[in-house]
Parts: sequence; C-alpha cells; structure tokens
Amino acid sequence: MEAICLTAGKSGERIDKFLSEELDSLSRSYIQKLVKDGEVRVNGNAVKANYKVNINDSIEVNIPEPEEPDILPEDIPLDVLYEDDDVLIVNKPKGMVVHPAPGHYSHTLVNAVLYHCKDQLSGINGVMRPGIVHRIDMDTTGSLLICKNDAAHQILAEELKEHSITRRYHAIVHGNLKEDEGTVDAPIGRHPVDRKKMSTKSIHGRRAVTHYKVLERFGNYTYIECELETGRTHQIRVHMASIGHPILGDQVYGPAKCPFRLQGQTLHAKILGFRHPSTGDYMEFDAPLPEYFQKLLRQLRATGQP
Repeated sequence: MEAICLTAGKSGERIDKFLSEELDSLSRSYIQKLVKDGEVRVNGNAVKANYKVNINDSIEVNIPEPEEPDILPEDIPLDVLYEDDDVLIVNKPKGMVVHPAPGHYSHTLVNAVLYHCKDQLSGINGVMRPGIVHRIDMDTTGSLLICKNDAAHQILAEELKEHSITRRYHAIVHGNLKEDEGTVDAPIGRHPVDRKKMSTKSIHGRRAVTHYKVLERFGNYTYIECELETGRTHQIRVHMASIGHPILGDQVYGPAKCPFRLQGQTLHAKILGFRHPSTGDYMEFDAPLPEYFQKLLRQLRATGQP
C-alpha cells in the first residue's frame, strides 16, 4: 500500500477533480474508485465523492498494491549503446511502448529487457517497470536508461530529480523559428478538458523548462535541438506547440494532417549523459538518428518541402 499525502491550497473543488489535477499519474475514474473504496481520507476521515476540499485540508490517498500480471521476457532485438553491471543504455525504436500497461502486456521494451538481462534488473519500480528510470513516448525514438540493480536505480533516480542528467533531443518542427535559440518556461499539467493530453494552461501545472536551439532551417520547417531541464509528460511536444511550432508528425498537439508519411512525431532522444552510479564518472551517449529521420532531413535539405 502506497500512501500519498497532500495539503489543499484552495477551496470549493470536488475531491476527485482536485486529486486528478494534483496527481498526474492517476486517472479521475481511478481516483473516484479510491474514494468509493474509502482509500481517500481528509483530516483523518474517509470522504464521499461529492466532498469539496477546503484550504489546508490534510489529504491522504492510499493506493493499493496493483494486481500485476506476469510480465514475460520476449526475445526482441535491442539496439544496445552501452552496458555494464549497473546500467543498460538502449536506442529505442519508433512504435515500441516502454513498459506494459493494461491491455498491452507484451512486445514492450520491458519484455525485451527482461529477456536480455535475465534476473539482473532493478526492482524498485515493480513488476511492470523493472529497471526503468525514465520513459519516452511510444513514437519517440532514442536513448533510454535502464538500471540493473536497486543501488544504481536509487542514485540515478536522484540525479534525475536534481535535473543533473543530460537529455538532449532532436526534432523537426512546423514553421520558421524567429530566434536561433530560446527557452520555454511554462508549467505543464493535465489538460483541463482532454484528460489524455497535457497543457500549459492547467492551473495545477508543475514547472517545466525546455531550452531549444536551431540546427537547420528549411523554410516552413525547422530542425532543432531541445534540452530538458525538467521532465514532464510530453514536455517538448507541449512546449513547442505552445509557442506555435508543434513537432512535425505530432497528431496530438500538431495539425491533424501531415504532409509527410510519418508514424508519430519526429522526436529523437539523441544525447543522454549522467554520472555513473558506481564510479561517479560522467558518461555521455549519442543515439544515431533513425533512418526515417535521416531520410526526412535529406528530403528537406533537397527541396524544403514534402
């Protein structure tokens, strides 16, 4: 049983809505179930679904241990950039989900890593996400860090929390950016209407900072590098869309129609750097751009158009 404790900073909002905005990882329907099951307590007492929070309410959310299915190893080839007794760095392909989720328990990166590493994986994140320190979206490619023991996982999770892990992404965005470099400093939270999306308009957003610089210009498109200072869900996609330059191919935050034949956004986790958990030495890895990305760049360099 995991317990999450919060203090309300405002009044008048239903408990389920308040918690869904505060806890990005939990859906509103799941929170409603927790309320119904008596797992949400305010000032020590279980509350009903229609309870409205008051300023300084002490809220405790008890999350039962999930009944997790067996996640089976699968012999799926991995593009390994580096491996030792503590860490594994892989170059994730487009279309691969990082970890299992309800209705999707196979053909994920975790299934592949379980086969590759056998019993040598951190167990901190449980059966569903063994060894996973951070994640990238299904249609984002590139470098991903996996820990092979709990000690390494704890150290690197702390590095991630302190924003000392280097994460630089390459992307192609719509439009011609006015400046050669810039920073988007805008909080990100759950979209106020579409709960499957993130937004900079959420009143409960958490601070998010993305630094970008132009690598090449192609008229109506710009090739950029983005460096994450924080790591919110869909951060680069949301931030670039918020300044009018959504990522090419992003059907969630960009135009509905894409002039190129793409599977999802042109976003690649290229550079990953961190202090090694055992030696303390700084290590940096460069995941080569996938072929589709290179082909698209060649096409844009030749014509600037689809």
